[in-house]
Amino acid sequence: MVTQVAKGSGYLTAFRIVAALSMLSVLVQAVTAGQLMGGGTGNMHGSGATAVHVLGLVQLIVAVLLWRPGRGAGWPALVSLAALLLGFVQSMLGGTGQVSLHVPLGMTLFGLSVWLVVWSWRR
Repeated sequence: MVTQVAKGSGYLTAFRIVAALSMLSVLVQAVTAGQLMGGGTGNMHGSGATAVHVLGLVQLIVAVLLWRPGRGAGWPALVSLAALLLGFVQSMLGGTGQVSLHVPLGMTLFGLSVWLVVWSWRR
């Protein structure tokens, strides 16, 4: 549930923008992972992880602002926290070469990102 206060405060708009950017950064990671598996270099994939982490943190902050002062739903903040932590775990697993866990966690992260974007735009 999103209240009129949350809609009018600008927090929902900010969340929509950040969630969309976060989702796009995870999608770019999937594309660069495919290039990496096709024999490309891992430079863009490694650098993209930083964008995913930074945008994940910004998304969490905006989700908390949407929830507390904005009087919006609280669960997007919990999902954003889970996505941020999952992103760190997923990145660590990729860095250690554990692709059998890295890839499914990346897909889960993308699913969570899409869910948050869809939810934010249906309000």
